Amino acid sequence: MDIKKIFGTVLTLAGIGGLIYTAILYGNGSENTRAMVIYGILGALFFFSGIGLIRNTSKSS
Repeated sequence: MDIKKIFGTVLTLAGIGGLIYTAILYGNGSENTRAMVIYGILGALFFFSGIGLIRNTSKSS
């Protein structure tokens, strides 16, 4: 397995974790909206960059 695919997988899993944590904070009725926004944006950024890295690496191999 290529190192880029491994890094893309790690980024994708970190993004999923961030999005799940955001959903848990939202579900618990957290009043700290700043934390929810930050975790949500970082989770989405990690998720989509990981997916993009996996897609681009598999096409070139």
